[in-house]
Amino acid sequence: MTKPNAEVSPSMHELSAYVAGAVRRPLPAEVAERAKLHLVDTFAAMISGSRLLPGKRAIAYVKSLGGKAEAGVIGTRITTSAANAALANGMFGHADETDDTHPPSLTHPGTSVVPAALAIGERNRLSGTAVLRAIVLGYDICARMLLSLHPMPFLRSGHHAGAFGQAFGAAAAAGALLNLDARKVRHLLSYTAQQAAGLYTMFRDPEHVEKAYAMGGMPAHNGTAAALMVAHGWTGVEDVFSGERDYYFTFAPGEPDREALTRGLGSDYEILRGGIKRWPVGGPIQGPLQVLSELIQQHGLEADDVEKLVARMPDKELEIVNNRDMPDICVQHLLAVMLLDGTVTFKSAHDFRRMSDPTVLALRKRIEAVGDPALTDALRRWRCVMEITLKDGRKLANQTMAAKGSFENPLSRAEEEEKALDLMAPVLGKPRVRALLAALWNLDKPSDVRALRRLYMK
Repeated sequence: MTKPNAEVSPSMHELSAYVAGAVRRPLPAEVAERAKLHLVDTFAAMISGSRLLPGKRAIAYVKSLGGKAEAGVIGTRITTSAANAALANGMFGHADETDDTHPPSLTHPGTSVVPAALAIGERNRLSGTAVLRAIVLGYDICARMLLSLHPMPFLRSGHHAGAFGQAFGAAAAAGALLNLDARKVRHLLSYTAQQAAGLYTMFRDPEHVEKAYAMGGMPAHNGTAAALMVAHGWTGVEDVFSGERDYYFTFAPGEPDREALTRGLGSDYEILRGGIKRWPVGGPIQGPLQVLSELIQQHGLEADDVEKLVARMPDKELEIVNNRDMPDICVQHLLAVMLLDGTVTFKSAHDFRRMSDPTVLALRKRIEAVGDPALTDALRRWRCVMEITLKDGRKLANQTMAAKGSFENPLSRAEEEEKALDLMAPVLGKPRVRALLAALWNLDKPSDVRALRRLYMK
């Protein structure tokens, strides 16, 4: 046995011990229930995403690789290696903008943590309880990694928060399920740090393929691979988060919050601060769409009635969705679509043709999105203050300080089921979806998560 290669900080001792013991630690009832909501939401995103362009590209690639039949590729009949399955399922999860988020950390944990946990769970034929506990752990580590880096300055430096945090979340979930001890967890974190990557340039990809890879598939794959490598005996640096030229020296040369890695572990569960989108679009657009939807319902509002619409939203949120080329992350476009259609659906939010529709473009000229620092919120509760001037001179106003789906205003089981059925039924059919939903709500019952395959394979 090799000797430790450096001093290990108290923080790293605490973190690695916590990860190593996570799947043996019961979850509070509230946490387990919220985890199931996020699990169902992520499955819905993965199954629907398997039929979109990023999903099709992932299927073709993974099918060409072959690999030992360890885990399933959701929505298909493919079984492949755990790492390859995590890659494909992760890309499915972020093939569009229906997946969950952790707003305070600017990450999308479900798209990487759930595929990694599911892949190892299937590979090793583990219980649903263990997988659910590993998922909660993954959300904790994903979020804390970015909170320690200060997510918004990190994002504005050109990195992408989600790609970084989600790799560590996926690695923690996979490593805990592989029963790595505390020292091996430290090696795991070092190998994950070696693979840490993700550039803000992903937003330039109008077809969402690179974004799906960077925000779902890559971190899911890399975290799973790092865990498997360490499980097979790979050794590494004992503490990548402290010492000479450590992780923070490279990625947070200012003032990182190192204590965020362990602050509240075991008592403050980050999944309780996660967000589940009511609308199948980017997180920052949830507030504007909710506010406009309520105005339409209250006043029978139609596009021809509107002279001008001004949506005030957090300034840093607007940077992410301001006049983007992808329809599902362009706030001005989606507000125009909602005014014209009365709502936004999965289909309308992903219709590229309407980005050049003269009727939509004409209406967009009457829509203004304004970044308001007063609305910027560290917890990112999807805020919006809206004023609409009608052609008859009247003014309408509405606002939300915590849109539906934010952690302060979470979806109910019934609301999540409605969303999931809409996303999954076109792929699996309603009877199969209802059976899958029942199995996911009861994930803590089966002794072998492979039992899910008969329900999610098509």
